[in-house]
Amino acid sequence: MSSSRRARVILLSGPSGSGKSSLAARTGLPVLALDDFYKDGDDPSLPALAGGGTDWDSPASWNSAAAVAAVAALCAEGAADLPVYDIAASAATGVARLDLGGAPVFVAEGIFAAEIVAGCRELGLLADALCLRGRPSTTARRRLLRDLREGRKSVGFLIRRGWHLMRAERAIVARQSALGCHPCAGPEAAARITACTEPADAAVPVEA
Repeated sequence: MSSSRRARVILLSGPSGSGKSSLAARTGLPVLALDDFYKDGDDPSLPALAGGGTDWDSPASWNSAAAVAAVAALCAEGAADLPVYDIAASAATGVARLDLGGAPVFVAEGIFAAEIVAGCRELGLLADALCLRGRPSTTARRRLLRDLREGRKSVGFLIRRGWHLMRAERAIVARQSALGCHPCAGPEAAARITACTEPADAAVPVEA
């Protein structure tokens, strides 16, 4: 993909369980799963919880530099080899290739997407940055059902984490908004994503 035709990224953030993956899939656009850039469980730089264990909800558990590099490669080349991360195993287990197929815009979604807004903007890669928000109780229920279905962690861990995240949800949204993401519900986010796919002059009437 030439520099004159390089793609741009829509960063989709929000609390865990807010519906990012589902919304990204419904757009029909290529999707970069940013959760695949978690650090491996034996990485010595992982942040620890006060009571023991790893704080997987801290941005320090995530490789932001690798995520920005992947976004930049996709925007410039139209394809990139990406890690495949197994959350239950706390480790990258393989590599997969994502090809944009010539799409001028793609979605990069994950709970830490807001952490790379500034980096993507500085590189001229950003089409939009959004933060999904909703009722904390709804998010918590959706998150727990998903995590239990996928066997992401032990049941006890998921319940403790879910309670903590539900209480912290408004602060999480506020932080992601401060980092440059527009807070909105699903319908508005979908509309903004659609607008990014339209030609720049699509809304400009043609003069007779």
